Amino acid sequence: MEKVRPKKHLGQHFLTDLGIAEQIAMAVQGHMGVQQLLEIGPGMGVLTDYLLKLPMELYLIDIDSESVVYLQKKYPQLGSKIIEGDYLKENFDEQLPEQYAIAGNFPYNISSQILFRVLEERQKVTEVVCMLQKEVAKRIASPKGNKDYGILSVLLQAYYDIEYLFSVPPSVFNPPPKVNSGVIRLKRNSIEKLECNERLFFQVVKAGFGNRRKTLRNSLKSFQLAEDFKSHPILDKRAEQLDVADFVFLTQQIDASRGNH
Repeated sequence: MEKVRPKKHLGQHFLTDLGIAEQIAMAVQGHMGVQQLLEIGPGMGVLTDYLLKLPMELYLIDIDSESVVYLQKKYPQLGSKIIEGDYLKENFDEQLPEQYAIAGNFPYNISSQILFRVLEERQKVTEVVCMLQKEVAKRIASPKGNKDYGILSVLLQAYYDIEYLFSVPPSVFNPPPKVNSGVIRLKRNSIEKLECNERLFFQVVKAGFGNRRKTLRNSLKSFQLAEDFKSHPILDKRAEQLDVADFVFLTQQIDASRGNH
């Protein structure tokens, strides 16, 4: 079988190290008893070989038609479980009606978008084990008060317990990326719904980090805070000093003050 050539416009860097592929696969725990696993961007199936050994039903999705043809030849037993499509746009209700886990070496140029999609699908996605650009992986796993801490950190940590597992050098990819990589694991926590207006919560978090150097009093001006709340000490802080619970509290206050207008 002819090898698939990595395409720059798709951000493809194919993993070549079998040991690392096995480590990533072994990190998938089947959290909350999920039976189905979706691999995003399998490329030539280096990680797929190890995911197939897990006691889960495996699905593959790749946007690259050349990869899909290659995977269909390599894994004829998967049949229609090999999907040519874009994870950011695909509707999985038919193929994956139950809860499922995700694994993959995510293309760096869309890794944040994939994780925002995971947030949209948070009632179905119980676990994610993925390789990302190291600084993005560190940011997502970062606690409050850290300069790496940002929008994705807060939003993902609201619904997932996150662990940074290990780092991966550029030399184990074809072609080698210009950056180091990191592998993280997200496991869905027990929070079905936040104790606030979730849509507003997302808006407050994004606005809070909109200008990291400003205090929240300045960055949240557009939300028309209630007069008696404007002097609250939490507003003297910057977004990176707040954890999920603080942002929930802030959202509750903003929501309540809207009701007073």
